[in-house]
Amino acid sequence: MARWCWNSRVVVAGPVAGLFPPQERDWGLPSEVPLSPGAARRWAREAAVQSFDNAARALNEDWRTSYDGKQVQRYAEALGRTVVAGRQEEVHAYQAGQRPSGPANDPELLVIGMDGGRVQGREKDPDSGSRWREDKIATVTSYRPGDGRRKKPQPLLTTMVATMGDSQALGLLARVEAERRGIRQARRVLILADAGNWIDTQREVHFPRHQRLVDYSHASSHVYDAAKAIHPDHLEKQYALGNDLEKLLWQGHALAVAKVLEGWSQTLGPAQEQDPPSHPRRVVAQNAGYFARHAQHMNYPQYRKRGWPIGSGVTEAAVKQFNKRVKGTEQFWSVDGAEAILALRGLWLSQDDRWDHYWLYGRLPRQPA
Repeated sequence: MARWCWNSRVVVAGPVAGLFPPQERDWGLPSEVPLSPGAARRWAREAAVQSFDNAARALNEDWRTSYDGKQVQRYAEALGRTVVAGRQEEVHAYQAGQRPSGPANDPELLVIGMDGGRVQGREKDPDSGSRWREDKIATVTSYRPGDGRRKKPQPLLTTMVATMGDSQALGLLARVEAERRGIRQARRVLILADAGNWIDTQREVHFPRHQRLVDYSHASSHVYDAAKAIHPDHLEKQYALGNDLEKLLWQGHALAVAKVLEGWSQTLGPAQEQDPPSHPRRVVAQNAGYFARHAQHMNYPQYRKRGWPIGSGVTEAAVKQFNKRVKGTEQFWSVDGAEAILALRGLWLSQDDRWDHYWLYGRLPRQPA
């Protein structure tokens, strides 16, 4: 017997399945989820925005049912796995030379960012002994460039994907999403993120022809980390040195920053094998190398003159939005379960109409610029 409620077509589907519009009959719901498309959409939404227990409470309040958090979790993860499977089909199609359709209008400026969040697993990692592992997030944002003076670059529309997979998995998802957003049509494409090794590796694999920028806020934090290591017991000297180095960085002289830190590294002496990561010798030497390696991606005066963004705040905000759902000391995830909810949350958080389109047609829409 199907249960009906005033604000959903049906909660549990059965003989009424023939009442769905044609596009919904063709939409393949998982066999283990006995919900109508309308109810499945609501179920997925609640699970994507709040804990399973709170989602069950919200559904029960509106539908006058008695679901518990475990049942919400089972159905939501099944729905999310359908999204994950669809993403993988797109990845395989891309690898076979079939690209998603781009937007109708050519983007003027497209910015791709990558970063990582934190998820607590049910099992401890055998190597680290920790339950915490990284989920990886990519954002694709269209911008209206600034004028290099008072008018700042303006973000227009951001879409995002996230995975519990490794960096290669995220790199492929990011490339497919960039194809959908018009990477081949855009007048300019930037890769804007911190200088993490895995990010640079994926940039070299999937975005080798596009301009790489190191996020300014991360670069400036390295300046102050080094200043603190050089003057650990003198706050005034820390700020003075940090401010001087940040001025050089802002002016595009990252190599000069590296040279100053190399001088301090020689004064402190070479890092020893027994030095912990926080030891001043190691911190200063590592930061000297950091600015020397990435100086070519830190020409901030040129970037500002061209009206480009220099901060990865959009991507960092996306990481926080994903963390808001999956990170918490009281939340313990299986890898597959977290992957499913990350996929649903990516649909929900993206600033286009993909959530609506997906629940009507079971696929993502053609993108606006």
